[in-house]
Amino acid sequence: MVMIGTYKTIAAPVIGEFKDKGSRFIAFAYPVDTADKIKTHVDKLRQEHHKARHWCYAYRLGTEGLRFRANDDGEPSGSAGRPILGQIDSFGVTDVLIVVVRYFGGTLLGVPGLINAYKHAAAEALCQAEIIEKNIEKTAWIICDYPHLSEAIRIAKANNAEVIRQDLALDCRLTVKIPLADYEKCLAAWQDTRHIEVQSEPFPPQ
Repeated sequence: MVMIGTYKTIAAPVIGEFKDKGSRFIAFAYPVDTADKIKTHVDKLRQEHHKARHWCYAYRLGTEGLRFRANDDGEPSGSAGRPILGQIDSFGVTDVLIVVVRYFGGTLLGVPGLINAYKHAAAEALCQAEIIEKNIEKTAWIICDYPHLSEAIRIAKANNAEVIRQDLALDCRLTVKIPLADYEKCLAAWQDTRHIEVQSEPFPPQ
Protein backbone atom coordinates (compact mmCIF):
# COMPACT_ATOMS: atom_id res chain seq x y z
CA MET A 1 0.00 0.00 0.00
CA VAL A 2 1.35 3.42 -0.98
CA MET A 3 1.13 6.02 1.78
CA ILE A 4 -0.20 9.36 0.60
CA GLY A 5 1.62 11.99 2.62
CA THR A 6 0.33 15.21 1.06
CA TYR A 7 -2.89 16.97 0.15
CA LYS A 8 -3.82 19.92 -2.07
CA THR A 9 -5.46 23.18 -1.05
CA ILE A 10 -5.45 26.82 -2.13
CA ALA A 11 -2.76 29.23 -0.98
CA ALA A 12 -4.89 32.35 -0.43
CA PRO A 13 -8.41 33.77 -0.87
CA VAL A 14 -9.49 34.41 -4.47
CA ILE A 15 -12.54 35.74 -6.30
CA GLY A 16 -14.26 34.63 -9.52
CA GLU A 17 -17.40 35.85 -11.26
CA PHE A 18 -20.01 34.56 -13.71
CA LYS A 19 -22.93 36.46 -15.27
CA ASP A 20 -26.10 35.17 -16.87
CA LYS A 21 -29.23 37.11 -17.93
CA GLY A 22 -28.44 40.00 -15.64
CA SER A 23 -27.67 37.93 -12.55
CA ARG A 24 -24.17 38.16 -11.08
CA PHE A 25 -22.62 35.19 -9.32
CA ILE A 26 -19.53 36.26 -7.37
CA ALA A 27 -17.53 33.35 -5.97
CA PHE A 28 -15.24 33.81 -2.97
CA ALA A 29 -12.85 30.91 -2.28
CA TYR A 30 -10.98 30.65 1.02
CA PRO A 31 -8.45 28.25 2.54
CA VAL A 32 -10.04 27.07 5.81
CA ASP A 33 -9.42 24.33 8.35
CA THR A 34 -12.20 24.73 10.93
CA ALA A 35 -15.98 25.15 10.93
CA ASP A 36 -15.61 28.37 12.96
CA LYS A 37 -13.68 30.00 10.12
CA ILE A 38 -16.38 28.97 7.66
CA LYS A 39 -19.10 30.69 9.69
CA THR A 40 -16.94 33.81 10.00
CA HIS A 41 -16.43 34.08 6.24
CA VAL A 42 -20.10 33.45 5.40
CA ASP A 43 -21.36 35.95 7.99
CA LYS A 44 -18.92 38.60 6.76
CA LEU A 45 -20.05 38.20 3.15
CA ARG A 46 -23.71 38.45 4.20
CA GLN A 47 -22.90 41.79 5.80
CA GLU A 48 -20.73 43.13 2.99
CA HIS A 49 -23.20 42.03 0.28
CA HIS A 50 -26.44 42.62 2.16
CA LYS A 51 -28.27 43.59 -1.04
CA ALA A 52 -27.60 40.22 -2.67
CA ARG A 53 -30.34 37.60 -2.99
CA HIS A 54 -28.46 34.43 -2.01
CA TRP A 55 -25.19 33.40 -0.30
CA CYS A 56 -24.75 29.76 -1.31
CA TYR A 57 -21.69 27.83 -0.27
CA ALA A 58 -19.90 24.51 -0.03
CA TYR A 59 -16.79 23.30 1.72
CA ARG A 60 -14.65 20.23 2.17
CA LEU A 61 -12.36 19.82 5.19
CA GLY A 62 -9.68 17.40 6.33
CA THR A 63 -6.84 15.62 4.61
CA GLU A 64 -9.19 12.74 3.85
CA GLY A 65 -11.97 15.12 2.78
CA LEU A 66 -14.54 13.49 5.02
CA ARG A 67 -16.14 16.68 6.37
CA PHE A 68 -18.18 18.59 3.82
CA ARG A 69 -21.39 20.52 3.33
CA ALA A 70 -23.35 22.00 0.44
CA ASN A 71 -25.82 24.81 1.23
CA ASP A 72 -28.36 26.11 -1.32
CA ASP A 73 -29.47 29.08 0.84
CA GLY A 74 -32.98 29.21 -0.60
CA GLU A 75 -32.17 28.27 -4.17
CA PRO A 76 -33.92 25.12 -5.50
CA SER A 77 -32.54 21.99 -3.84
CA GLY A 78 -29.31 20.80 -5.42
CA SER A 79 -28.97 23.78 -7.74
CA ALA A 80 -26.23 25.71 -5.90
CA GLY A 81 -24.33 24.02 -3.08
CA ARG A 82 -23.81 20.73 -4.92
CA PRO A 83 -22.40 22.33 -8.09
CA ILE A 84 -20.02 24.39 -5.93
CA LEU A 85 -18.89 21.29 -4.04
CA GLY A 86 -18.49 19.49 -7.35
CA GLN A 87 -15.89 22.04 -8.45
CA ILE A 88 -13.95 21.72 -5.20
CA ASP A 89 -13.79 17.99 -5.87
CA SER A 90 -12.98 18.43 -9.57
CA PHE A 91 -9.94 20.52 -8.66
CA GLY A 92 -8.90 17.89 -6.10
CA VAL A 93 -8.57 20.29 -3.17
CA THR A 94 -9.63 20.19 0.46
CA ASP A 95 -9.67 22.63 3.39
CA VAL A 96 -11.51 24.95 1.00
CA LEU A 97 -14.69 27.02 1.34
CA ILE A 98 -16.42 28.63 -1.64
CA VAL A 99 -19.26 31.12 -1.12
CA VAL A 100 -21.14 32.29 -4.21
CA VAL A 101 -23.02 35.55 -3.72
CA ARG A 102 -25.90 36.01 -6.18
CA TYR A 103 -27.31 39.34 -7.25
CA PHE A 104 -30.61 38.64 -9.01
CA GLY A 105 -30.95 40.20 -12.44
CA GLY A 106 -34.71 39.94 -12.82
CA THR A 107 -34.84 36.86 -15.06
CA LEU A 108 -35.37 33.35 -13.68
CA LEU A 109 -32.70 30.93 -14.84
CA GLY A 110 -34.40 27.65 -13.96
CA VAL A 111 -32.64 24.78 -12.20
CA PRO A 112 -30.35 23.88 -15.15
CA GLY A 113 -29.34 27.53 -15.50
CA LEU A 114 -28.62 27.85 -11.78
CA ILE A 115 -26.53 24.68 -11.74
CA ASN A 116 -24.51 26.01 -14.66
CA ALA A 117 -24.07 29.44 -13.08
CA TYR A 118 -22.96 28.25 -9.64
CA LYS A 119 -20.67 25.65 -11.21
CA HIS A 120 -18.96 28.18 -13.47
CA ALA A 121 -18.64 30.83 -10.76
CA ALA A 122 -16.92 28.35 -8.43
CA ALA A 123 -14.66 27.17 -11.25
CA GLU A 124 -13.69 30.76 -12.09
CA ALA A 125 -12.56 31.32 -8.51
CA LEU A 126 -10.53 28.14 -8.36
CA CYS A 127 -8.92 28.93 -11.72
CA GLN A 128 -7.57 32.11 -10.11
CA ALA A 129 -6.18 30.23 -7.12
CA GLU A 130 -2.66 29.01 -6.55
CA ILE A 131 -3.10 25.34 -5.69
CA ILE A 132 -0.41 24.14 -3.31
CA GLU A 133 0.59 20.79 -1.89
CA LYS A 134 0.96 20.49 1.88
CA ASN A 135 2.20 17.71 4.12
CA ILE A 136 -0.31 15.61 6.00
CA GLU A 137 0.81 15.91 9.61
CA LYS A 138 0.27 13.98 12.82
CA THR A 139 0.68 15.32 16.33
CA ALA A 140 2.85 13.78 19.03
CA TRP A 141 3.31 14.80 22.64
CA ILE A 142 6.66 14.11 24.28
CA ILE A 143 8.05 14.43 27.81
CA CYS A 144 11.68 14.65 28.85
CA ASP A 145 13.90 16.15 31.53
CA TYR A 146 15.71 19.44 30.91
CA PRO A 147 19.10 17.86 30.11
CA HIS A 148 17.49 16.06 27.14
CA LEU A 149 15.39 18.95 25.78
CA SER A 150 17.92 19.98 23.12
CA GLU A 151 18.19 16.37 21.94
CA ALA A 152 14.41 16.08 21.64
CA ILE A 153 14.26 19.26 19.56
CA ARG A 154 17.21 18.17 17.41
CA ILE A 155 15.45 14.90 16.55
CA ALA A 156 12.29 16.82 15.69
CA LYS A 157 14.13 19.13 13.28
CA ALA A 158 16.00 16.22 11.72
CA ASN A 159 12.61 14.70 10.82
CA ASN A 160 11.02 17.89 9.43
CA ALA A 161 8.83 18.20 12.51
CA GLU A 162 7.72 21.46 14.11
CA VAL A 163 7.49 22.11 17.84
CA ILE A 164 4.26 24.07 18.20
CA ARG A 165 4.14 24.25 22.00
CA GLN A 166 6.54 23.94 24.91
CA ASP A 167 5.44 23.58 28.52
CA LEU A 168 8.47 23.89 30.76
CA ALA A 169 7.64 23.17 34.39
CA LEU A 170 8.88 20.26 36.47
CA ASP A 171 9.70 18.54 33.20
CA CYS A 172 9.64 19.48 29.50
CA ARG A 173 6.46 18.77 27.56
CA LEU A 174 6.47 19.38 23.83
CA THR A 175 3.61 19.29 21.34
CA VAL A 176 5.03 18.46 17.91
CA LYS A 177 3.58 18.36 14.39
CA ILE A 178 5.26 15.72 12.24
CA PRO A 179 4.85 15.06 8.49
CA LEU A 180 3.10 11.72 8.05
CA ALA A 181 5.99 10.37 5.96
CA ASP A 182 8.44 11.03 8.84
CA TYR A 183 6.18 10.15 11.76
CA GLU A 184 7.27 6.59 12.57
CA LYS A 185 10.96 7.39 12.08
CA CYS A 186 10.74 10.43 14.35
CA LEU A 187 8.95 8.51 17.12
CA ALA A 188 11.49 5.69 16.90
CA ALA A 189 14.39 8.14 17.20
CA TRP A 190 12.91 9.67 20.36
CA GLN A 191 12.21 6.27 21.89
CA ASP A 192 15.71 5.02 21.07
CA THR A 193 17.22 7.67 23.35
CA ARG A 194 15.50 6.03 26.37
CA HIS A 195 15.25 9.53 27.86
CA ILE A 196 12.22 10.77 25.92
CA GLU A 197 8.68 9.55 26.54
CA VAL A 198 6.24 9.69 23.60
CA GLN A 199 2.48 10.04 24.14
CA SER A 200 -0.29 9.60 21.59
CA GLU A 201 -2.81 11.81 23.41
CA PRO A 202 -2.75 15.50 24.40
CA PHE A 203 -1.44 16.49 27.78
CA PRO A 204 -4.19 17.14 30.37
CA PRO A 205 -4.62 20.79 31.41
CA GLN A 206 -2.24 21.84 34.16
